[in-house]
Amino acid sequence: MTTLHDPDQASRGDAPFALAPARVHEAEGRGRRAFALFQAARHPGPLFWVLPAHVPELPLPAGLPEGVAERLHLLRPASEIDLLWSVEEALRATPVGLVIAEPQKPLSLTAGRRLQLAAEAGGTTGLMLIRDGAGSNAAETRWNCDAMAGPPDSTLHRWSLRKNKKGTLGAWVLNWNGATAAFDLVSEAGERHEPAQPPL
Repeated sequence: MTTLHDPDQASRGDAPFALAPARVHEAEGRGRRAFALFQAARHPGPLFWVLPAHVPELPLPAGLPEGVAERLHLLRPASEIDLLWSVEEALRATPVGLVIAEPQKPLSLTAGRRLQLAAEAGGTTGLMLIRDGAGSNAAETRWNCDAMAGPPDSTLHRWSLRKNKKGTLGAWVLNWNGATAAFDLVSEAGERHEPAQPPL
């Protein structure tokens, strides 16, 4: 059985994937960009995506969730130092709904703390799309995101909360089509809530 979640839940903080405001979070794994697009669809207001100038893959307007392209500002700094500076400045700016960034190097504790201070100052949520194992201890949460094989008409994702400074950890499988902010939670294959019935 699946459960449809209201897209407005994220702003009320009661959805399983809601990111705490005025904090910086991290996502790793092959599906981290899908997680970022999901968050972009659920955060109102201007969106900033900061990625290095040499990265060839860019978010294309036609492939973005509904309502994201017209709010998205793409920043392409030339160096890692410029990238972190750009993220800090975007986090401090108001009103910004979400700042997404793709650093290429591991984040130091100092850099992580600076980003957290900038997010608090601007009241803005940040999401760093990191390489596996390259996060900062200062991150509020860290998500591992992967795509899963599913039926032909489904787009399944497995998002695991691996670090959480103020709550519990968990893992969810969801069906999200990438077009809107709505999603369905699904039970993993073989998961049972009741004992199996004996064979007849």
